Amino acid sequence: MIIIFVLGYVLITLEHPLHMNKATFALLTCGILWTIYALMGHDPDMHEAIVMQLGDACEIVVFLIGAMTIVEIIDRYGGFSFITEHINAKSKRHLLWIICSLSFVMSAVLDNMTTTIIMVMMLRRLLSDQKDRWLFAGMIVIAANAGGAFSPIGDVTTIMLWMDEKVSSVGLIINLLLPSIVAMVIPVFIAQYFLKEGRLQVITRLADRNPDLHERHPHLSKAMLIIGVAGLLFVPIFKTVTGLPPFMGILVSLGVIWGVTEFWVKHFKIDSKMGGRVSSALHTIDMPTILFFLGILMAVSALSQVGILSELAQGMNKNLHEPVLMTSIIGALSSIVDNVPLVSACIKMFENMAPAGTVDPYLLTFVEDGLFWHLLTFCAGVGGSLLIIGSAAGVVAMGIEKIQFFWYLKNITWLALIGYIAGIAIIYLESLLPFFMQVGG
Repeated sequence: MIIIFVLGYVLITLEHPLHMNKATFALLTCGILWTIYALMGHDPDMHEAIVMQLGDACEIVVFLIGAMTIVEIIDRYGGFSFITEHINAKSKRHLLWIICSLSFVMSAVLDNMTTTIIMVMMLRRLLSDQKDRWLFAGMIVIAANAGGAFSPIGDVTTIMLWMDEKVSSVGLIINLLLPSIVAMVIPVFIAQYFLKEGRLQVITRLADRNPDLHERHPHLSKAMLIIGVAGLLFVPIFKTVTGLPPFMGILVSLGVIWGVTEFWVKHFKIDSKMGGRVSSALHTIDMPTILFFLGILMAVSALSQVGILSELAQGMNKNLHEPVLMTSIIGALSSIVDNVPLVSACIKMFENMAPAGTVDPYLLTFVEDGLFWHLLTFCAGVGGSLLIIGSAAGVVAMGIEKIQFFWYLKNITWLALIGYIAGIAIIYLESLLPFFMQVGG
């Protein structure tokens, strides 16, 4: 099973050279691993086990479908154009700070992939020099990944850890906001000195995916942006108040937005060809990515079910016994392979490290909102910036701007690494504050 999982993993990383979607290999790996588990015939409760694992995976899948649909409908109504139309920059350096700050904030509310698409596409309206656009795009990747690391809905990996109750929404923001800002600010501060000052082009509105809908009903664009973002922000509040899982909150938000768009289509007589309904947006969300998540999560669950991951966790714990070192290595690995299966594996590997009532300082790092889980959240998200293929944001930027792998490695990786190390140091120092306060008292 380990050999098959590793082989599937390698094939996933070779998605582009093989010209085959990574969902293909994820689903095949999942199916083969569970088939082997079934043929082993040692578990009389096999059906119950697979249903339980599927339930955990589907919580994330349903959440992603809801969130991606909400973002898609905001985009269809031209809601994001209000952000891009109100950017005024006096120089390239000033523009870099504005773009990266916006990317950071938007990624925390939306997701790093959508944010990167919007920002990189906007660069084509602002910068004519390709090398400048590549530098800006690299900084957008860093900012978007950093912005997603401190928000419970900012990245798939944070969603996973939040939904598994390894971190809380409040604990995540309090402990990772400053490290995430540092991971963005330091690279941008250095990168600004590589820009040659020059006149910026006049900022024009970014072309919407559906310009007819925005042009004929501009009053609805701002309203949809507000409603959509409010719907996404409602999710962590809903979870805190009710205790229900986040996917239920996103379904409530999607239901409200669905009702609003149906009313608008009827009241404002919006042509069905404009795609103003949620039902039309559902046809264009990225289902291959959703199926990839389902496949890889279930593949990792198969390894967990046979005890492989618990043995690996014990081995790492015995040989490393240091949360900072373990998570730093995991974060670096996330720049080479997808961080979703890495985080999924870590959740399965380390979820039982701290039994109830533990007082061991080391084991306490594995409780909810413990040092290990905060480090893992940060490292898995920000570590993806180290290589351009290490995150969804990087892959999107690479595709739009045709950024070369080795150009990014030479010009951006070292900047991302400085921010990555600085952020880890901040998290570690924050964990020591209670000790210093106790000594000081």
